This record gives sequence, C-alpha cells and structure tokens, in this order.
Amino acid sequence: MSDVTHRTVEANGTRIHIAEMGTGPLVLLCHGFPESWYSWRHQLRALAEAGYHAVAPDMRGYGQTDAPQAIDQYTLFHLAGDMVGLLDALGGEQAVIVGHDWGAPVAWHAALFRPDRFRAVVALSVPFRPRTPLRPTTVMPQTEDAVFYQLYFQTPGVAEAEMESDPRSFLRGVLYGNSGDGPLGQHGLPADGVGMVPRVGGLRARMSTLIVPPETLPGWLTEADVDFYTGEFSRTGFRGGLNWYRNIDRNWELMAPFVGARVPVPALCMIGELDLTMGFRGMREVVANMKQSVPLLRETIMLPGLWPLDAAGAAGRGECRCDRLPGESVADLPQAVRFATTGGSRQACDGICHLIGIIPGAVMTDPSASVSSSCRRRACPERRPGSASTSFLGVRGKDVDSGPSPAMTVGGRRRPALAAGSRLAGDHLSYYS
Repeated sequence: MSDVTHRTVEANGTRIHIAEMGTGPLVLLCHGFPESWYSWRHQLRALAEAGYHAVAPDMRGYGQTDAPQAIDQYTLFHLAGDMVGLLDALGGEQAVIVGHDWGAPVAWHAALFRPDRFRAVVALSVPFRPRTPLRPTTVMPQTEDAVFYQLYFQTPGVAEAEMESDPRSFLRGVLYGNSGDGPLGQHGLPADGVGMVPRVGGLRARMSTLIVPPETLPGWLTEADVDFYTGEFSRTGFRGGLNWYRNIDRNWELMAPFVGARVPVPALCMIGELDLTMGFRGMREVVANMKQSVPLLRETIMLPGLWPLDAAGAAGRGECRCDRLPGESVADLPQAVRFATTGGSRQACDGICHLIGIIPGAVMTDPSASVSSSCRRRACPERRPGSASTSFLGVRGKDVDSGPSPAMTVGGRRRPALAAGSRLAGDHLSYYS
C-alpha cells in the first residue's frame, strides 16, 4: 500500500488541493474548523486498505486550496459545488461523502442538492438541520457578559487577530480543550450553555480560563500534529475558515426554496453525547426528529463521550470497538456505512462499526454476508474458522463470547457498550455550522 499522494485539481473554478490514497469506489472526506485534509490521515489509509479511493481535500479557504477574499464566496452552495466539481475532476460519477464539523453540513447539502452524484452520506458531530423560520444569528445566545462564538466570529478581523497572534497556542488549546481529555470530557457540558466568548477579553480570555492544555499532550495528539496545523494556519491565516461562519445568515436566505426538502440518500450520523453541538439549544430535538428530514437515515449513533475514539488509548488497551446490528443484512446498508474499526491489534473487522474509524479498519467485502450477533472478523486470530458463531477481542484483549453483551440503546437498537474506562477524544472539533 503506497503512501498518501497529493495534487491540486481545478474544480468549480477553484484550485483544490487533495490528499488521496487507494483505488476503488470514491469516498470524499470533508473536514471542519480549524482543520485540514490532515484530520483524515488515519481514515485515508483505512479506506484505501479496505478497497476504496479515499480523497480528503483542503476545503475552500484552507491549506493549499484557494481562499477567495470575498466573504460571500463561502456559502453552502459554493462548498457543495466544490465537491461536485471535485467529482468531475476526479472522473467519478458518484461518491459517498463524509463530513465532520462544518464538513457535515457540506456533506448533508451535497447529498440534498445532488443525490445523483452522492449516493450516501455520513455525518460526524452535526445532524441535518432543516431551515428554521428565523434568521440564525437572531436566536444565537448572548448575555451582558458573553456572546455565542458564532456571533463573535461575524465581524471580520476580530477573531483572526486573536487566533493569528499565536496560532500554535490557539490550535493546541482548541484541539485539547474540545477532546475527551479537556474540560468537556472531565466535567461534561456546562449547564449555562456552551461556546460563549467573553465580551471583555474575547477568545484569549476564554482560553486562558477554560482551555489550558497540559505540558504533555494526551497520547492521541502529538506535538508533530500541532506543528502541522500550526504551519498551515501560520501560512494561510484563519480568515478562510471563519468566512464559513459569516455566511450562516446568507445560507439561510439562499435555502428558502428548499424548505421541506428531504435528504433522499442512505445516511448515517454519529455524535458524541458531550460534543459541543449537543449543548446547543434544541439540538437534542433536532437529533431525535432527524428522520423526518432524512428518511433513509439508517442510524444515529450516540457515543457516551466526545467523538472520535481515543485511538492511542484504545491501541494501548487492545480493545475492539465493534458495533453490531443483529440480523441486518450488510447488503441493505449504504457502502459508506460498511466501515469498521478495531483497537490496538488493528485487525480487519467485518462489522457495522463506529463509522470509518480513527483506528484503521476494513469494510465488509462480501455483500451476501449477514451481520449477526457476532462480529465477523476474517483477520482476527481468535475467530473460529467455519463457525457461524464467531468471537471478538474485547476488553484488554480478552476473548468475549458472541452472545448478548452490555449495550446502549440507540435508535431502537441495542448496541455493545464501550469498554469500561475507555475515553473518547480526538483531534477533531465539535463545532457545527
């Protein structure tokens, strides 16, 4: 398996830098703020090894992709158009599109606008949100002392000045602060709301009091990772990514013709219970009612923590994060959902698992197979060849019987609980559009 390759393509009148790996059906991976293609570095290899052509672009305004100066060039129509143009540039008729954070609304709307090009959609941290009757910024929370961060981002130049004064400290603090090792993971979502920025002191005051990373970073985030993000944003600045937020009201205006429109392709959504999005007013109702707008939503997976998994921690414990849907045929599910993840052994796992995985995994390659109450892992040394009842590695590498396991109920189904003591973390943020 070769390494990740890079190139720049012309798409939608924009030069888009992409990182890609593998051959086969196309999967597009859309990142959020403040991130880059690098956020998908683990998944690129996992998907390539599973037989896919995985492509992670620097989204418009980020990294080596063009960053128009005009704020109005960052609407959801521009961003979804970039993904359609990227398909054309890659010579692909269709793709599965995956998005995290701001990338999730791009993925949702790409599937809404062009279901002929995007045959399935997977969203991390951000559910599909139908257009509301009120202009978004008019209902964002604010008090005498603080404003919601998305309101704070509206004035050009203000947030940029704070972030760019010390990009490394900002990025290091945000990556840690919104992880399972940070305040949210340790104390849960605050009762008085999330994402509030002090009117006096701004982001710097918020981060100095609420998000103080340790001298030694957690195992899932290295100083080399922080170096990469710092290098990118030191070169480009943060204006491109912040301009996405400055189009929230414009997106609302432009989406008027799509009131009541439903996402018509198979979909999967995955959210951490402690993701910042779950602290937004009304978000739990949005998640609970999402199938009204996404009728082919196969499942909303709620994880007991922050998404994504702490890959380094799981690797050290040798745990398998297998997610099983008893009696459901894999052939009935969108190919995007057929991703699997495993723990430290990094063995291929043939289950419907926790999405494409921070930890490399594989997909079900035999569409005639059925996902029973056991985890089908061809590469697992603990599997009993020829047996219909297989087993999988469980907590700390112990063999776990294929019978009923402790589970959490999600979307009416029972699914195996995460191992005791497991921690959810990652270098992805939980912002939403």
